[in-house]
This record gives sequence, C-alpha cells and structure tokens, in this order.
Amino acid sequence: MTISFIRTLLLYIVIIAAVRLMGKRQISELQTSELVVTLLISDIAAIPMQDTGQPLASGFIPIAVLVMCEIVISALMLKSTKFRRLICGRPLIVINDGKVNQKEMRRLRMSTEDLSEQLRQKNVFSIEDVAYAIIETNGKMSVIKKPDKEQPTAGMLGVALPDTGIETVVISDGVISDFSLQLCNKTRDWLDGVLRGKNIKAEDVFIMTANRKGDFNIIKKDDQQ
Repeated sequence: MTISFIRTLLLYIVIIAAVRLMGKRQISELQTSELVVTLLISDIAAIPMQDTGQPLASGFIPIAVLVMCEIVISALMLKSTKFRRLICGRPLIVINDGKVNQKEMRRLRMSTEDLSEQLRQKNVFSIEDVAYAIIETNGKMSVIKKPDKEQPTAGMLGVALPDTGIETVVISDGVISDFSLQLCNKTRDWLDGVLRGKNIKAEDVFIMTANRKGDFNIIKKDDQQ
C-alpha cells in the first residue's frame, strides 16, 4: 500500500512538471498535438500506478519523450507556417460576409444546431447579426458582428473613460500578495495605511482587491464580521 502511494505521488509530480513544461492552456484551447500528448501521458502514467510490478522508469521515460516531442514540434511550428498548418490545420470561415458557408460546415461535420449553440456562447442569438464566424484551429469560434449590430464603445461615443488598470487580489484569506501589489503599482506602505485607516489587520481580511487608481474593496472574514 505504501509503495503504491509513493509511486502514485512521484508520477503525479512528474505529470505536473510535464504539463508545466508544455505551457498553460485549458483543454478547450489545446492544439491537436498538445491534446494527443496530454491523452497519452494520462494513459502511460496509469500503467505503473496500477501495476506495482512495473518499474517507474516505464512511466517516466515515455512521459519525458512525449514532452520533448511536444516542445520540438512547438518550436518547429513557430519556425514554419507550413508545418504548423500540417499539424494544426487552418481556420475555417463558416459565415463569410453574412452568408453561411455550407461547404465548410459539411467539411467540419457541423450541424446548424452546433452553429447556433456556438453563436449563443458568444452572446449572438441571430445568424443575421453575424458578418464573419471563424472556427479556429483549436475548435473555438471567433465571431465578428455586422457593424450595425455592434454595441457602441466609449470611443465611438466620444466619451473618455479613466484607465484604472487591472484590479488584483492583494490580500487572499489573510495572505498579502506582493506580486498583486506590483501589478497595481502599490506598495506595502500604501496597503498598511489603508488597513490602519479601516482599523483592520491583514489576517482579518478574506479578500481585498485594488487597482492603480487606488480604489479598493475589502471583505472581512466571516468570523471577524
């Protein structure tokens, strides 16, 4: 039992390291080669986890080889557009200038229900509102609405909006994040001043967010409210 636990823990660490080397992507954003490697790694790791008679090297070595292959393939795709197109394919336009491209839909084996579903996920509820819809190489859809169907932006209306920068979580469950403070151009002294002004200690804060302008929001822990 102890051996199985240790083997599983080691393989878990190796898989995390492998995924970190391949980069951060959600499953829906994986390219073809990345998805294949991810599936193969899960299958390979399961064998030495279940069979303690198998040496751990039978899991480590194939995983390392797959990660190296993925890194090499990624580098080649950066260098060669043709190679990238061979591995990942190319984006396909399913709605072109407001017209549904039935040929491309048949090629993708995409039904009208699939098209409508993906448009709804983009907050588009009528095909007539779409100028272009493109299926990217990772399977996700990009949508460009017709100009008269787009919502007006502040720039179009001539309204100048203040740039408050990114809002970051500077305190999470009592723990201060120096990285988040740097993102919003704030210092520990600024944070200490805000907390003193509110008569709150950092360990009493559940969430505190802030932005570059200096706006902040503090939510205390339940047992402190």
